[in-house]
Amino acid sequence: MAWVVVPAAGRGTRFGGEVPKQYLDLLGRPVIEHTLRALLAHPAVSGAMVALSPGDPRWPGWRELEGKPVLTCLGGGERADSVLAGLRALPDSVTADDWVLVHDAARPCLKALDLSRLFAALKSDPVGALLAVPVRDTVKQSDGDGRVAATLPRCTLWRAQTPQAFRRGSLVRALEAAERAGIAATDEAMAMERLGLKPLLVEGSDDNLKITTPADLAVAESILRRMGDGRA
Repeated sequence: MAWVVVPAAGRGTRFGGEVPKQYLDLLGRPVIEHTLRALLAHPAVSGAMVALSPGDPRWPGWRELEGKPVLTCLGGGERADSVLAGLRALPDSVTADDWVLVHDAARPCLKALDLSRLFAALKSDPVGALLAVPVRDTVKQSDGDGRVAATLPRCTLWRAQTPQAFRRGSLVRALEAAERAGIAATDEAMAMERLGLKPLLVEGSDDNLKITTPADLAVAESILRRMGDGRA
């Protein structure tokens, strides 16, 4: 069993609009509700810690979903700050050696099968793991002036997703080390990599998209309907 930290203090500036993307309506429910239910419905997940912005007026005030606890804490200005705050706020029953998952609030289309695959990988890996998808397109590196500098070998490239799973104590140390170095870790794996560790890549689904643009919201609606989660 593992707890999940969900950083939800961001404003979603790339999406635009007044409503943060985690609270946008998706099939009659806020995006974050779909996200939390997808996580908490899995039998290996014990509960969720959601990191919120100060005085968040849109948080529905859930204390429980899918029969499991939903706790909250104050997040930070950057994703890594919110994740670190969430890790520190977890119940004392979550030990330093326990696995903790981190999942984006605006990733509502997580499949139970992918989550099960991630948990299975943790049974044999000492470092931790993350869902990811192999890059299938040809990738070009820019020279900074809008021209191609190189073509990268896509066989070694993956697009990182969440959840990302690491032991609570190790992830706290990694994020604290990045913070001291003045480095904003864009995901948890990056923080672990800085310590010389190599997280395991677990192939997930392209459906596990992160809502970043208005077009993504329409795609997420289509995916959820196809998954049978179209609860209006």
